[in-house]
Amino acid sequence: MSQSDMPLSGPSRRQILAGAAGTGLLSVLPRGVFAQGAGPEVKKAILGYIALTDAAPLIVAREKGFFAKHGMPEVDVQKQASWGTTRDNLELGSAGGGIDGAHILTPMPYLMTTGKITKTPGGVPMSILSRLNTQGQGIMLAKAHKDLKIGLDTAPLKERFAQLKAGGKEVKVAVTFPGGTHDCWMRYWLAAGGVDPDKDCQTIVVPPPQMVANAKVGNMEAYCVGEPWPLQTVNQDVGYCAITTGELWKNHPEKSFALRTEFVEKYLKATGALLAAVLEAAQWCDRDENKDEMCAILAKREWFKVPVEDILDRSKGKFDLGVRSFENKDLMQKYWRDAASYPFVSHDLWFLVEDMRWGYLPTTLDTKALLGKVNREDLWREAAKAIGVAAADVPASPSRGKETFFDGVTFDPANPMAYLEGLKIKKLVG
Repeated sequence: MSQSDMPLSGPSRRQILAGAAGTGLLSVLPRGVFAQGAGPEVKKAILGYIALTDAAPLIVAREKGFFAKHGMPEVDVQKQASWGTTRDNLELGSAGGGIDGAHILTPMPYLMTTGKITKTPGGVPMSILSRLNTQGQGIMLAKAHKDLKIGLDTAPLKERFAQLKAGGKEVKVAVTFPGGTHDCWMRYWLAAGGVDPDKDCQTIVVPPPQMVANAKVGNMEAYCVGEPWPLQTVNQDVGYCAITTGELWKNHPEKSFALRTEFVEKYLKATGALLAAVLEAAQWCDRDENKDEMCAILAKREWFKVPVEDILDRSKGKFDLGVRSFENKDLMQKYWRDAASYPFVSHDLWFLVEDMRWGYLPTTLDTKALLGKVNREDLWREAAKAIGVAAADVPASPSRGKETFFDGVTFDPANPMAYLEGLKIKKLVG
């Protein structure tokens, strides 16, 4: 595959990744969307979430009154059964009995916009307004593999999986949605150790809240999911945690806050109000003094319905993985610190390239155009300014620059083709 076969380079793409907002590739809303005195056009929006701690900014914005503060007291935050349900309800929109926006796996708005995962011909345009968190996911292994004490090195799993297959067992690893973040982490982790996720095992989809129950009955050898389910796995002695994903890629992007583009275009001021509320909630969630209250809120029956003990430790940077324990606040889930809330365009590009790697997207995809449609980091900047975020705390560029993974592999957003070509295990489609 030649460089021209994959239009990820060129001056225009470099501009979007290296320049400031408003290069012309990002459609910028009219100024004044966040102006004082310009109230939202509507008081209500329906937002979806899944019972994962990275939904905290949406839940806290509702519980602590941040939505109401910004003129939207009737925001409804509704639990979704799975990422497939989230997609379906976003496709319907609130006018059709669905939802206007959601806590969502970062690649999903791109897969929806391209029509790869929607029933609607041509796709459902989506807009990413902010990142909800970085890191804080877990890759788990069944108790049967505890003797291997697998961590970052997955090489021993290749032989173990081969032995299971030779004995007639189907070797399954579970993720939460095809092409989603957990799928990316599982596949990267396995492939780094020489395990082909499409040949050496079978990848299946299990909704996050059902992971532990499926592990109990032996439905999979490994799974990747967000908290609180990894800690619950250890607490219930169902399996062990190989890694927390910050060990795979420090400060990696995870979930996003996204709205249907139709909502954004119709209700510009309401979009600004929602985004401002979510950013303030992210700041609140990331303050150490609020962690106990945050976890108590999430544990409630109406939100997660889990023991607060399944949430608390990981939210404070305390990691009992079942085979090793350590404390590292730099690896815990982050909502605001270290620019966790800002939706770097370079990170979205990595997800697009990784979905190309595994055949979910074609290598001929015009990533420049797609990023310009979906990523609205320009609105994040406006909202941050409106709520008084210091200029020093606003990233200078939509690119965080080169990223290095645990295995030494580097992703340079200025040359994604080199990254893709250098990966040994992949499944490309034209």
